Amino acid sequence: MDIILKTDIAGLGYKNDTVAVKPGYGRNFLIPQGYAMMATGSNKKIVAENIRQAAHKAEKIKNDALEIAAAIGDMVLTIQAKAGDSGKIFGRVTNTQVADALRTKGFDIDRKKIAVDDVKTLGTYQAILDLHKEVKHKVSFEVVADQ
Repeated sequence: MDIILKTDIAGLGYKNDTVAVKPGYGRNFLIPQGYAMMATGSNKKIVAENIRQAAHKAEKIKNDALEIAAAIGDMVLTIQAKAGDSGKIFGRVTNTQVADALRTKGFDIDRKKIAVDDVKTLGTYQAILDLHKEVKHKVSFEVVADQ
C-alpha cells in the first residue's frame, strides 16, 4: 500500500515522501493518527503543488536575507562598555548588545541569530549573523570605553 507522509516518521521517511507500507499499518495507524494519507493521483498532485509553493517561499526568504546582508555590507558598529584602565571591560559584550546596535542602524535582527565570540577587552571584533540557513554574514563591531 502506498501512502504520502504528512510528518517525519523515524525509520519510515520524511514529510511529503511517498512510501510503501503494509496495509494494516497504513489503514489502522498512520492514516487515523493523521501521519499519512492515501497516495492517490489527486493527493500526489496536491503534494507536488505544495512542494513547489514551499520552494518558491523559501527562495523569497533567501533573497530577503541576501538583501539584508548586502545592506549591512561592511558596516562597523560601535558598542560602549564600562572598562578599566587596562582596557578590560566589566562583564562582556553579548549578542543582545550587537542586536541593539544593529537596531539603531535600522536592522531588526533577532539576537538568537547572532553569534559573538567571548569579548572581554576593548577593540574590534566580528559577529556572525545567521540570516538564513544558506546566508551567513560577518559584521564588525568596535568596543569602546563608556564615557
